Amino acid sequence: MSQADLLDQEPVFQLKGSMLAITILELVQNDLERLDRQLAAKVEQAPAFFSNTPLVLALEKLPENGAGLDLAELVALCRKHGLRTLALRASQPQLIEAAGRFDLPVLPPSGARERSLDPAAKPAPAAKPTEPEHRPSRVVTTPIRGGQQVYAQGGDLIVMAAVSPGAELLADGHIHVYGPLRGRALAGIKGNPNARIFCQQLAAEMVSIAGSYKVAEDLRREPLWGKAVQIGLSGDVLNITRL
Repeated sequence: MSQADLLDQEPVFQLKGSMLAITILELVQNDLERLDRQLAAKVEQAPAFFSNTPLVLALEKLPENGAGLDLAELVALCRKHGLRTLALRASQPQLIEAAGRFDLPVLPPSGARERSLDPAAKPAPAAKPTEPEHRPSRVVTTPIRGGQQVYAQGGDLIVMAAVSPGAELLADGHIHVYGPLRGRALAGIKGNPNARIFCQQLAAEMVSIAGSYKVAEDLRREPLWGKAVQIGLSGDVLNITRL
């Protein structure tokens, strides 16, 4: 086996599951050609896993701070293999700037919330928020087709039409669907336990609030399957009640 073949077998990424059933792709080398080949091999092993899977791109471990990375090409490559980019995890200024052009949220790097505490040190001044905590609701008036992903960052998502199988709705706040909900709906994705999901016809592949979720197999056992419902969170249990 040649050195090139050995190099090609060396992993350039890791797939990690999160509590929100959102996959994290941790990129450790800026080599999109090899990433393409290795993702293709993963898809062959588990094609169902790569079907419209929500994704966070973790880029903080890239060498040279990710210099030269083509974010547009990376997002398109992931989409090609069924991975729908939801957000970035990065600290590099150029990647944060590029994320803004794609309207992608930027999450703090892994461990960024952890810091050493020095009781004698003066507290740092509070950082000014760069964006409002709550944004206006996002309203969609056209049907959401399979393969589409719609995200309402910082607010509620209101869909005035049907949501097809394979489609995905995500919101930091509530999700309202004034039609059949046949795809996936994830509300309160940044951990808001008070978020709710409302729909005129429950036929979803998955519903989730703040990380607690039920898939279609569980939902079909519900007496309100196919009915107009609201879904809320009590502790870590999803409650489905009639509208």
